Amino acid sequence: MTHTPLITRGAEASHQTRSPRRLATPAVTVLLVGTVAAACLVSVAVGARAVPLVAILDSSHPLHNVSRARIDRTLLGLAVGAALALAGAVLQGLTRNPLADPGFLGINAGASFAMVLGLSVFGVSELRDFLWIAFVGAAVAAVLVHVIAALGRDGATPGKLAIAGAAVTAAASGWTTGVLLVDSKTMETFRYWQVGTIGGRDLDVLLTGAPFLVVGALMAITGSGLLNTLALGDDLARGLGRRTAVDRVVLGVAVVLLAGTATALAGPIAFVGLVVPHAVRGLVGSDYSRVLPHCALGGAVLVLIADTLGRVVMPPAEVQVGVMAAVLGAPVFLVLVRRGRAGGGAL
Repeated sequence: MTHTPLITRGAEASHQTRSPRRLATPAVTVLLVGTVAAACLVSVAVGARAVPLVAILDSSHPLHNVSRARIDRTLLGLAVGAALALAGAVLQGLTRNPLADPGFLGINAGASFAMVLGLSVFGVSELRDFLWIAFVGAAVAAVLVHVIAALGRDGATPGKLAIAGAAVTAAASGWTTGVLLVDSKTMETFRYWQVGTIGGRDLDVLLTGAPFLVVGALMAITGSGLLNTLALGDDLARGLGRRTAVDRVVLGVAVVLLAGTATALAGPIAFVGLVVPHAVRGLVGSDYSRVLPHCALGGAVLVLIADTLGRVVMPPAEVQVGVMAAVLGAPVFLVLVRRGRAGGGAL
């Protein structure tokens, strides 16, 4: 009776459980950049009315103003999608929770409550003022979550952050509902923002939020090494000389800048920060120096596709991007969950 050597059997088992071959990172980059460019062209040209690309350059063309409005909308979609996907990837690495998204730290709930207060109490009516109010609400909520989670021993651990985030989200959502129930006028204005939209914004609004988005993106991408170290666990990270508490604060600030500003600009858009990081890790691996830049590209693509489809699925009405992102993102996420379980691994 012959026996298969242990080394051979181990090699065969390793071959059987080996993950599928991935595309080379440069190929993924080229693919995503090309997809972003195509999505931008389609976003400008496609809608309730088709717009020829020549209308962009010809100021005398009857659809020139429509094309310019769509360019502004496309640029906002690029910025919001990239910011939400980056924030989701950083947050998943920061908390070591594969289900974390930009609403995880109470960011969406804080921004929503601040918006309601601005409308109901302070009578805010200008979109630029909404931006600042929503951003402040998102930042306050995220800081409150971190302060609560940092109480007691061990500081702000991933588990405590999850619990504190859920508590602050529930409280802010309850307060928001309470204000809306007694102020029907505020509810009419708020529900348009709450569903998530990038329509009706001009370039000045994006320029107001751009500095926050740029700083947040730079902090996130340059913090890829911190995320790689934190992925090893806090004890090992501290053994390598990292001050994990400081690292978490720095990365948390990046998340607030990205997700808070994106939410203030476009309202709470779900699934972008949840789905895109998982899909990107399936393409380029788990090294955050590769994951984060590709997440920015993938998030931009998802938001632009969702927004463009929302303009054509029910003409002449328009389905807001927040709704379409959920319609597209939910099935993709279910596929990713199925593949993760089938491979015997977690997301």
